[in-house]
Amino acid sequence: MKAQDIRTSFLKFFEERGHAIVPSSSLLPDDPSVLLTTAGMQQFKPYYTGVADPMSSPHTSLGGRPIGAANATSVQKSFRTSDIDEVGDKTHLTFFEMLGNFSFGGYFKEEAIRYAYDFFKEVNLPIDYVTVFAGDNETPRDDESARIWKELGIADIREYGREDNFWGPTGNEGPCGPSTEIYVNNVEVWNVVFNEYYKEKDGTYRTLEKPGVDTGMGLERLTVALQNVDTIFETDLFTPILAVLPADLSQQRQRVIADHARGTAFLLSDGVRPSNKEAGYVLRRLIRRALVMYYLHQSGTQANASSIAKEAKEFFGKLFDVILAEYGSFYPELNREIISTEFNQETDRFIATLARGIREVEKLESVDAASAFKLYESFGLPYEVIREVAPEKTKELSRELFDAEMEAHRAKSREGSEAKFGGHGLLLDTGELKARDEEEIVKVTRLHTATHLMQAALRSVLGESVHQNGSDITAERLRFDFTFDRKVTDEELRRVEAWVNEQIQKNLTVDMAEVPYEEATKSGALYFTKEKYPSVVKVYTMGLEEGDIVSKELCGGPHVSKTSEVGIFKIIKEESVSAGVRRIRAIIE
Repeated sequence: MKAQDIRTSFLKFFEERGHAIVPSSSLLPDDPSVLLTTAGMQQFKPYYTGVADPMSSPHTSLGGRPIGAANATSVQKSFRTSDIDEVGDKTHLTFFEMLGNFSFGGYFKEEAIRYAYDFFKEVNLPIDYVTVFAGDNETPRDDESARIWKELGIADIREYGREDNFWGPTGNEGPCGPSTEIYVNNVEVWNVVFNEYYKEKDGTYRTLEKPGVDTGMGLERLTVALQNVDTIFETDLFTPILAVLPADLSQQRQRVIADHARGTAFLLSDGVRPSNKEAGYVLRRLIRRALVMYYLHQSGTQANASSIAKEAKEFFGKLFDVILAEYGSFYPELNREIISTEFNQETDRFIATLARGIREVEKLESVDAASAFKLYESFGLPYEVIREVAPEKTKELSRELFDAEMEAHRAKSREGSEAKFGGHGLLLDTGELKARDEEEIVKVTRLHTATHLMQAALRSVLGESVHQNGSDITAERLRFDFTFDRKVTDEELRRVEAWVNEQIQKNLTVDMAEVPYEEATKSGALYFTKEKYPSVVKVYTMGLEEGDIVSKELCGGPHVSKTSEVGIFKIIKEESVSAGVRRIRAIIE
């Protein structure tokens, strides 16, 4: 059974049983508590907490339509950051897919367990054994799940404690409950979670009036079992990619390149860009580690860095073509142009410095934390790349030592910038704003204020379904990502630009007030759902003194005091970032 058939069979199975099929959400999650999407339930989290209603609340993956049912099913793109250094063995991956069925009060244990049992029967896959929650002094044994499995004829039912068979909550409070796990060939394949409790802040548990079901089954593990192979790299999820790789490349390097190329394609298509922070740093690690594997293989030919960079772009281009051929029909958001453009730019930036960095490593007798940081700072070589190019010289270097050295340097940098700019140095270390001196800070401040006006203009021209999905501001330009399901027309862009300049000319007052977070969100102020906010936030309002409000947003600043200080606003480009996400680049003249 091919992987594509497994996906469609799973979705069809649950659709026939009253589940709405919901497309995968982005790898960039709406949940600010996680860096990247790691599970299928993340896009459904508001329904379990009661914040959203599946029958009426708009859902991002459905273009703003509600799910329209109490039960849902999906195949979710997921990414695990903790295993990057382990990729290359038989089991570890970064990007993976989760098959899941979810119920928000529609059904519970009886149906969920029977669905799982029936699905395995449909694909002719025998269950080895199952596990259930053994109970402890906080919550009781899951007798009901054990009874249901026994009635279905499963004889091997094992009981485990909270660490293995109890999920949640995420944070100090929230929905949680016992789980039952299904094992095939002695490997856990499917985890079925029953959200039947709500854990309060004081540590007590109350039973939910509407319990929910949250399941997750790894497509890769299921494919291994159904295709009767030993490793994930022998499944048709990987064999077409591996077939493109040179035969004389070691197996470990083949697996790293295949995994990292696949993960890179999906991250880039979902709007992640190489950087030194957060998700962008994860992506940069993938790209550079894959390039290191390729470089080490090619450098034996004595080719120069420029030639290797050119060959690398052609080589990985072929890999991306295969990845799109294999995955593009199910994930139409995969964007070949974006993948190639961003990957090639990162390759050009990295290969030359990699060559110089390797020459510098060769001069060292050993590499400790201090010299490793210098290699990172001077040549952009991350920890794992340094370990890769000099395994013998880095035996005493650990991730913990490297991270401690990096944090010490960052602390010094923060102290120095705050002393230089009187506190404004914080601008130098944010993901959204980038400035080096006082002149640049003024330019960034004007562009940042213009960004608020532009979001208000987009919502005015395109509708209130527009929401921020990320931004990046330098002294030269602003970049703003927003949710919208089609290309913005030239006429609409002209209207947005004119709207912003009209507000600038009105010389609106920019006021700031510090208020409790909940009060701010209830007031109608816009806020970035992926941002973590403190309990007390700053709300910036732009409007006329008579009280006509044009823009109101939660923000840390900085802003001008009057919009006339902004200048002339000009849009220079509009483009697609990923499915349902657009990007505008603009400048101030």
